[in-house]
Amino acid sequence: MLKKISISNGQVVLNYNRAYPKSREALLKSRTFEKFITYFVRIQKETYPKIYFYLTQDEKLDVPAAAHEFVSFLRQLIVFDYEELLDNPLTRDRDVLLEVIEEIYHGWRSLNRFGFMNSNNTPDFGINTLVARDSNLNDLILRTYRLYEEKIMGRPNLVYRQVQAGTNACFSVHQRKNLIAEDYLPLNNVPMIDTVMLRTPMILHPKSSKRTGMFTETKYHPTDMLEINQDEWFCLPIKIGKLLCFVYFNMKFIDLALSMVNLFELATVEESETKPDLIMIYGNEDGLNETKYYHDKLNNIWVGRISDHPRMEYFGYLKKMALTLHNLAMMERGWLPIHGAMVNIVLNDGRQKGIILMGDSGAGKSESIEALKGVGKDLIRDVQVVFDDMGTIHIEDGVPYGQGTETGAFIRLDDLDPGTPYKDMDRSVFFAPENPNARMVVPASSYSFITQNHPIDLFCYANNYTDKKGMNKLPLDVFKATCKDGTRMALGTTQEKGLSKTYFANPFGPMQEQELCDPLIDTIMASLEENGVFLGEVYTHLGFDKTNRSGIEDAAKELLAFIMNEEKDHETIKEENAKQKKTLIQQAEQEISD
Repeated sequence: MLKKISISNGQVVLNYNRAYPKSREALLKSRTFEKFITYFVRIQKETYPKIYFYLTQDEKLDVPAAAHEFVSFLRQLIVFDYEELLDNPLTRDRDVLLEVIEEIYHGWRSLNRFGFMNSNNTPDFGINTLVARDSNLNDLILRTYRLYEEKIMGRPNLVYRQVQAGTNACFSVHQRKNLIAEDYLPLNNVPMIDTVMLRTPMILHPKSSKRTGMFTETKYHPTDMLEINQDEWFCLPIKIGKLLCFVYFNMKFIDLALSMVNLFELATVEESETKPDLIMIYGNEDGLNETKYYHDKLNNIWVGRISDHPRMEYFGYLKKMALTLHNLAMMERGWLPIHGAMVNIVLNDGRQKGIILMGDSGAGKSESIEALKGVGKDLIRDVQVVFDDMGTIHIEDGVPYGQGTETGAFIRLDDLDPGTPYKDMDRSVFFAPENPNARMVVPASSYSFITQNHPIDLFCYANNYTDKKGMNKLPLDVFKATCKDGTRMALGTTQEKGLSKTYFANPFGPMQEQELCDPLIDTIMASLEENGVFLGEVYTHLGFDKTNRSGIEDAAKELLAFIMNEEKDHETIKEENAKQKKTLIQQAEQEISD
């Protein structure tokens, strides 16, 4: 981006290499600041006419002149007291002027705010350079706002709140040296992101809160339909499982794109110089309102294209297109994509079990894990998340293993116990918390952990549509049929509602390539049975009444019983753990006393 500042669609992007104020004086003298004030005055005519007419002096001044006069007044107010400027028309009403200051500050903070700098062009660049610049800007804006507020009030504030007054996030970019392939020449000069800093909790308000439509294959190479201005695009290199994906995105979707670093591992500069396995183009101005993927067999790259359209302003499109491309590529390699959750449950006595719950959106995968944590809180030492939404199973030396794709979790707030979102809110990104289907994305596991081989002890289908209780073991042929049917009671979190079926409960790759997926299912599930993995169903009841948690708690209790091998009843184990804990505390106290 060559511009110093870009303001559009409720978002502002600052180019720190061209517009970075080191002092209050530099800020007020900058063209960037006056441009923002001009933007502010112009929108007040519709949003707050009282302020508009105050600043334009009842429209005696046009918008640019009014903005210029106000900036000049602010520069004077730094030096002089309010009472010394009473001959200025802008001091004719102290209360209204204070409202103006409050609205400018509120208007700035109501925007999604981002800053970036070029790491190639900055001597001795490091993460501290980026963080220091961004933090100094945050401090400068906050101190400037407080100065004007207190000067106009004629007294200091009594309460101070250290809010995020600068950006919501900042990042650094560099120019990629190596060409991907001749077909991708139009993308070659798009800046590559190498460092990201999120100011969490980050609360975003995208226009859409639901994903609709399907990802479908196209016969046309997406680069033949590219409509991009390289000065208004960035590339985020991420790792999805063990695959490298380049996410090229339109700057207008910068808030959603940067949120991906809370879900996927950011690739290093060295990794971003290698050929990607996957490429995603998000916000292509093709006027088509499409979500398409293409297999570039010549270069062995799976490519996704998401049009620039209001409905695409939802994080789910980015996430699910990335996972679809990943799944298609992994099926070619003989790995089976699983739409579900896998956790390693570690008990206080050291025993450990690998648990996979499979099901489509709303089936109760994550909710069952949360319920398991609750019923086993006195018995479970740790719950290690391998994958929360999408993972894979592959066979190595005759043994099936699970691996993850994401280092974070994209969670529907309504599906969690009321207090759960607050436990990790200091690290989370929230999407439209005021709307139905509100979501959060929060870090969950390390990249090195999710890409390890994890043994599997139990693999169950999450059934949210029958009134059975607990958990039930199924014969292999019945289990395969159940998984392939992919039945669920859809809750309207996507475009579906009511009882529906999706091939293998996975519309993100397996459904599109069933001929490729079918033999993988047969091979993987036969291996699971041969290795003594429990195959069955858990009954979550979430398709009936999400407020009634008794069904999911019954399932959680039976899961816990399986994990403990039912060698002892729950109460006996709880008593033994309590005694062991008491003994350890007494020993520690005795050592201190000695």
